[in-house]
Amino acid sequence: MIQITLKHLRYFEALAQHGHFGRAATASAISQPALSLQMKELEEILGAPLIERATRQIRLTQLGEAFALRARDILRAVDELGALARAAQGPLAGQLRIGVIPTIAPYLLPAIIQTLSQSFPQLDLRPREAVTRKLVDDLTEGRLDFAVVALPVSEPALAEHPLFDEEFVLVRPISDAAKPVPNPDSLRTMRLLLLEEGHCFRDQALSFCNMTSAPPRDLMEGSTLATLVQMVGAGIGVTLIPQMAVPIETRSAAVAVFRLPEPRPKRRIGLVWRRTNPLAAQFTGIADVIRAVIPVGNAPMP
Repeated sequence: MIQITLKHLRYFEALAQHGHFGRAATASAISQPALSLQMKELEEILGAPLIERATRQIRLTQLGEAFALRARDILRAVDELGALARAAQGPLAGQLRIGVIPTIAPYLLPAIIQTLSQSFPQLDLRPREAVTRKLVDDLTEGRLDFAVVALPVSEPALAEHPLFDEEFVLVRPISDAAKPVPNPDSLRTMRLLLLEEGHCFRDQALSFCNMTSAPPRDLMEGSTLATLVQMVGAGIGVTLIPQMAVPIETRSAAVAVFRLPEPRPKRRIGLVWRRTNPLAAQFTGIADVIRAVIPVGNAPMP
């Protein structure tokens, strides 16, 4: 008699996550027909449908929703068994899935990957860039090992390990370079360019400007910090960016950069991982390695 296998569960979990056979097959490194066959086999084993198939996407049945929750629990437990064995073997080795938020990834991730590869040559590093909410979901569901994010994330299931504090700086058109640096109250009267909803950096900037309850009507949004800085260079408004982004994002834009008056806005960058992950002690060591690549001008945490 054919039994449910971990392969069935991993393929089903990918399908539940992506909601699309093509994307799930790509993520699972198999062909779409092979994935479809595996799902049909799983449904035959269970004797009930897990998926409602449509032309463009799939939906989980009521059983499929419940099955997905149990499957994630099982897969997370299996992954942690593997992590437990890896922790007992000594130096870190094998696959390590790293999440990084978009306002850190372009500026810090290359140095992190290079440094970790040199310090732990047996690691197979798998970075992924996504907004904080997505990374937190992937961590809690076992799809990531740890993530580099802005703290706090305030999730009971996750441990937080601070790395460094980083200031925000003001970016204005070069034509405004001689003007006085505005305070938060003055910023509220300007056309402020911010990242679109879903980015924690947007919320931090709004908080500094005391705009969390009522953002201004002429607030404009962009999908990346690069877009925001180029829009500032075109004279459309002003923006705040993290200090680590300045060397890359301002080199090809007609903008001026200023530190804001005290108390200056800042964010705390750190690592987060599941409290139950057996590699927690090793992640603390990774944090020490990452501190070695902290951009100049930021304050490392003890």
